[in-house]
Amino acid sequence: MENLKALGQAAKQPNSPEEAELERVPNPHPDCNFVARFTQPEFTSLCPVTAQPDFAHLIIDYIPDQWMVESKSLKLYLGSFRNHQAFHEAFSSLFMRNSIPSRFPDSFVSYVFRAF
Repeated sequence: MENLKALGQAAKQPNSPEEAELERVPNPHPDCNFVARFTQPEFTSLCPVTAQPDFAHLIIDYIPDQWMVESKSLKLYLGSFRNHQAFHEAFSSLFMRNSIPSRFPDSFVSYVFRAF
């Protein structure tokens, strides 16, 4: 865990999702399945049509295998969408297809992403 860039130190909010880096930590209990939940009650992005702030309540549930998402890096990643123009549907697709599978291959048994 000594290679973590966000946890335990001051971390600058990334300007865009492309700059953000999701980090991982070892699952302390890889021998049993449990649901890890992360909620973001005020996820914000910009509407691509009006450029006005768009809000959602996110719930991310997943069953970790060998690795877990480090929560501070996830908060910074989600915050990087604050000035990014995207519909929530596009964000959820990006997150489900690109972020978790590409950055954490073989790390999760299952995950669910919901935006309200």
